Amino acid sequence: MKKENLLTILILAGLVGGVLFGQYAIFDAAQSKQALAQAAQPFQTAGELIFIRPLRLLIVPLVFVSVVTGVTSIGNPSKLGLVGGATMVYFLGTTLAAVVLGLLIASVVQPGSGVDPASLQITAQADYQSEVAQKVATGPAGIGNAFISLAQDMVPPNILRAAADNNVLAVVVFAIALGIALSIAGKAAEPAVAVLDALLAALMKIVGWVMWLAPAGVFLIVAARVGVAGLSSLVGPLGVYILCVVGGLLIHLLVVLPAVLLLFGRTDPYRFLWQIRRVILTAFSTASSSATLPVTIETCRTQGGCSKRAATFVPALGATVNMNGTALYEAVAVLFLFQVFGIDLTIGQKLVILVTATLAAIGAPGIPGAGLVTMAIVINAVNSSLAAMAPDARQLPLWTIGIIIGVDRFLDMCRTVLNVVGDCIGARIMSRLAPDEEEPQSTALTPA
Repeated sequence: MKKENLLTILILAGLVGGVLFGQYAIFDAAQSKQALAQAAQPFQTAGELIFIRPLRLLIVPLVFVSVVTGVTSIGNPSKLGLVGGATMVYFLGTTLAAVVLGLLIASVVQPGSGVDPASLQITAQADYQSEVAQKVATGPAGIGNAFISLAQDMVPPNILRAAADNNVLAVVVFAIALGIALSIAGKAAEPAVAVLDALLAALMKIVGWVMWLAPAGVFLIVAARVGVAGLSSLVGPLGVYILCVVGGLLIHLLVVLPAVLLLFGRTDPYRFLWQIRRVILTAFSTASSSATLPVTIETCRTQGGCSKRAATFVPALGATVNMNGTALYEAVAVLFLFQVFGIDLTIGQKLVILVTATLAAIGAPGIPGAGLVTMAIVINAVNSSLAAMAPDARQLPLWTIGIIIGVDRFLDMCRTVLNVVGDCIGARIMSRLAPDEEEPQSTALTPA
């Protein structure tokens, strides 16, 4: 059996084992919520120490080195501009499609209709006070402020401090600038480029070593997550809402993105999804695009058939600005909350959700507590639209976000998969614009 297949089987076994252990050995055995947290904490801590922390340790050096080498391998700055522009068009287009899909599903299914808010308000308000309010209060109140925050992250006053704070976007921007400078410097910069190429090869080796810790890490992390929430949280009043979110994510994952890959990448999309299966399992387990980034880059380079140029550039940029899953989730979640409280939205107000959810998803890297804050931005935008039409119109209070906090852990795992797969598919498509071999661009773009 190949090492890749063995590792996949072990990770999958760790995932299934973690679900079963978390449900039966932690959740069912605990006597109270406090006991649940105490029982799950050692598993969470051990999982982070064994798997999450080593991955996070690699993020900044790997992103820096991989983006610099990716830019220097592309060489011509005008070609880099073409690849970068096409990448951003892909990110924006797929995010927009995800929001449209989420709005369609929530409008047709109406997951919030028939849900009694009275049974949710007390716990929701308490959860909001403890988990949501502080993050929303410290985040920007609108799209404009979100993009100002994003711009500030892109140009920090101190790149070393930004790297220490795990500001991946700043590292990407700095690495792109350095890569362009090294390309322009020509022969004088060749020793530096060679050193960076060697460092990238070494970092890829370390990523490979860390991946063999994944089965144990996945078991511990998933056991802790399931142990705290329990599988019972997936049914009940929020069951239809969960089905809408997961169904939308699956449609985008298995229909929309494969169609885009087939059309623009001339690649068998389902074979490609199988090739990046380790990325999918890691993203689901960690619920973090950034933590998955080292695995994403390594898998795109070795198993995904992506060019080294695209595999090092696109995922690093996508981990900070490409959030298909988050955008779809927020569209469904916001419509669900308005439906629960009986507030009917017009087509115009749904268009407000479409625009703000798309832009907020792209601006999310500059926002602390991104998912919660961007949802607050969307709700505020719709409330403003309601007030403009009728000053005395009912509006949705922000504390209602607390209603869905209980099931957010599971949905976060699901939407992270879509976020990361979108990055991988983008890398595969951009491999046609930036192939490894030196060949005319027109040849690289001909159908395979």
